[in-house]
Amino acid sequence: MKKVGVAILGLGVVGGGTYEILTKNREFYQRTQNVDIVVESVLELNRERALKLGVPAEKIMSNIAEVVCNPDVNIVVEVIGGIDAAREFVLAALNAGKTVVTSNKELFCKYSHELERAAKHQNAGLYFEASCVGGVPIIRTLLDGLQANNITSMMGIINGTTNYILTKMSNEGFSYEDALKEAQALGYAEADPTADVEGFDAAYKLSILSSLAFHTKVPFSKVFREGITGVTKEVIADGKELGYRLKLLAIGKQTDSGIEVRVHPTFVRTEHPLAAVNDSFNAVYLTGDAVGDVMLYGRGAGALPTGSAIVSDIIYAATHAESRYSTFKNTANADKDVHFPSDFSSAYYLRIKVSDRTGVLAKIAALFAKYNISIEEMLQKGEGDTASVTIVTHETRELAVRNAVSKINALEVASVESVLRVVS
Repeated sequence: MKKVGVAILGLGVVGGGTYEILTKNREFYQRTQNVDIVVESVLELNRERALKLGVPAEKIMSNIAEVVCNPDVNIVVEVIGGIDAAREFVLAALNAGKTVVTSNKELFCKYSHELERAAKHQNAGLYFEASCVGGVPIIRTLLDGLQANNITSMMGIINGTTNYILTKMSNEGFSYEDALKEAQALGYAEADPTADVEGFDAAYKLSILSSLAFHTKVPFSKVFREGITGVTKEVIADGKELGYRLKLLAIGKQTDSGIEVRVHPTFVRTEHPLAAVNDSFNAVYLTGDAVGDVMLYGRGAGALPTGSAIVSDIIYAATHAESRYSTFKNTANADKDVHFPSDFSSAYYLRIKVSDRTGVLAKIAALFAKYNISIEEMLQKGEGDTASVTIVTHETRELAVRNAVSKINALEVASVESVLRVVS
């Protein structure tokens, strides 16, 4: 039976979960995968944490050199997070000829070209299933399950923190601030939630997933990004009345004008499968030219779900002799022939505060007509001498909506309070 030695860099939530899975299921993997996976060392400065997890004292290392020079270590697992130290440690492992498994989406999003170059030079493996959507096997599906397809589009709820917040706002009437506080109390949101609520986390993941799906480099800088901090209870209520649920969606599309990649809060029809994805769960909805529509659903974070993805990569690396790399030219920047249109097409929701007087709606309608924006649905509610007008458009262009919003805000009798995209 083949023996494979593993080193784990960091024993935080995910590292601890990974260690637990590997040690608990060692005999199971021997029986089902015909491989003996042994944790040979861990890199953890907090020795007490490692000892509490059951790591033998002689396997607790304090620097990366001790790890990469160990001939019994074949696979190095990076779960420390961040950029600087993680990048240094991963490159050290790859340059030493070790296969690397990482859960670090920001590192992989920004430096996969550099890491892959080092891996190729040493014929080492580089695996990153856990970087996107936690325990949901989206990367393996793209690489090994749907490779017969030309993927035309993907839409995903790929950040559990924002999905939890929006679920609380939708189902229980929480304000954004109260929902965020609860998410922080439960450990779903960090003390500084910026990466999640402003869409950075989802944009890192979309950069990785769309590069794989569309077989071309999609840099993070090309991803259009908006967060959920401006979402109000009133906006949520409007959507529910019109038959929508609000989700932070990551959307990637291959179109005639190029590749669209965008992260933003989006109203989704309640009939759509993504509308039923609640709390901290994640899902990705893919469309292939042969298979049609496919949706993967599961937990997007946590010690054991993310550990599951990491161990899946470890087993895959241990049982496949040949290392595989990107199907596209993996460089820092996009190929010069690939276009990323910013004037994308979508339906839109607009919430407009207007003076409740004759002719106001006619002025707004005239501006919509000027920019070829067609109205699908409209609600109007009076609030004293003002009114709230909610409009859902037919599919139109981003630039047309921005121009119309600018003109409406220039009117003395109206102001646009919210603009969101809509998926039917």
